[in-house]
Amino acid sequence: MDVLFFMYALPFMYLFFLILKRVCDKRDQECYILDYECYKPTDDRQLDTEFSGEIIKRNRNLGLYEFQFLLKAIVSSGIGEQTYAPRIIFEAREENPTLQDGILEMEEFFFDSIEKLLARSGISPKEIDVLVVNVSMLAVVPSLCARIINHYKMREDVKVFNLTGMGCSASVISVDIVRSIFKSYKNMYALVVTSESLSPNWYSGNDRSMILANCLFRSGGCAILLTNKRAAKHRAMFKLKCLIRTHHGARDESYQCCLQKEDDQGRPGFHLDKSLPKAATRALVDNLKKVAPKILPTRELLRFSVVLLVKKFSRNSNKGGPKAMINFKTGVDHFCLHTGGKAVIDGIGANLELTEYDLEPARMTLHRFGNTSASSLWYVLGYMEAKKRLNKGDRVFMISFGAGFKCNSCLWEVVRDLGDGNVWEDCINSYPPKSLANPFMEKYGWINNEDPETFVLPPLTGLKAPSSYF
Repeated sequence: MDVLFFMYALPFMYLFFLILKRVCDKRDQECYILDYECYKPTDDRQLDTEFSGEIIKRNRNLGLYEFQFLLKAIVSSGIGEQTYAPRIIFEAREENPTLQDGILEMEEFFFDSIEKLLARSGISPKEIDVLVVNVSMLAVVPSLCARIINHYKMREDVKVFNLTGMGCSASVISVDIVRSIFKSYKNMYALVVTSESLSPNWYSGNDRSMILANCLFRSGGCAILLTNKRAAKHRAMFKLKCLIRTHHGARDESYQCCLQKEDDQGRPGFHLDKSLPKAATRALVDNLKKVAPKILPTRELLRFSVVLLVKKFSRNSNKGGPKAMINFKTGVDHFCLHTGGKAVIDGIGANLELTEYDLEPARMTLHRFGNTSASSLWYVLGYMEAKKRLNKGDRVFMISFGAGFKCNSCLWEVVRDLGDGNVWEDCINSYPPKSLANPFMEKYGWINNEDPETFVLPPLTGLKAPSSYF
């Protein structure tokens, strides 16, 4: 009788253990952020109005019209006076960079932020199982990953990924790589290091589409520690809920709107085309179409579908009524937007019908730190945390854009109440300021009244410029 019972029970026991194993395996595939550390360069690398103007005047290839264009771009950029630049700028060597300049710029960030992150988390470098580094515009041999491994003496079996050319959206791509690895391996720690090397990439020509990058990009970086260890769940800050990547590289217009190239004089730089806003909007819309069903409640999806159908078949549909909009706030509490520029933030805000409260973290990050490329998202996240906006159970939606052209997004769930001052600690109480206006127009507004026939550039003051300029 016992044998017969066992024979009948065996299939059910097998099914039970199969389900249990699948549930446990799924739990081991979760992706958590344990901690992150944004980089803040030293104060001697801050770009105030006076020094920014002197840097521009050093470029003897610029004429009055280029100065007027730059003034308009800087004044409307949303960038303040406390952003940071690489040391080569302060040494007036931006037109003659060396390979070592780019390497030293990255190592200064690596060894500061990674050191602080590992020390605070109590994790040894030898415990790191996966290392992903993304720096788009600097490729060296040995790789930047290898330099980190050598400095921290990591294990010989650490899984390494060194990403270049992925643009401002690379940190989300790095997280996606980690997530994929976590699906196949248990009990792992992953370190994502995201930054951009500006030292070798200053544009010294006069092509407007390329000098614009000099105004927008600033020094920064972030190191992020992730894990899928169940035992570390209680220490985690965020849990990854969803990640969607959209790539429009097959479209020629999208591919060419944002690329590294040489101008007519052979000077290398970063070209930002007039078609960029259109390409970004198209990529954003396609990305949102895929991510919406995964992060929004069913009731909102049904409401939107009904409104869309009613509008489509309504007799008044041809009279240009209000657009049918999906409300992302029904599934998202906080919006972490890439600080590509004021126009980028405004555009996303308009497309998603966000309030100034929603856009505040991105605007303040752009003002304080500028566009730090792929690491920008983490400064925005740090602002939310420093303002004590992030509470357990909240959902944070990250949106980033990158050359290619790409739009990548992901949704994080806050695992515990957060409120550390992080990189914002020394200035968070002064944000948001009463005005985001910078003093460039007050200082350099006279340029708009100059006559092209008689314009003479004022001499450099307080700076030692290379003799090759004169």
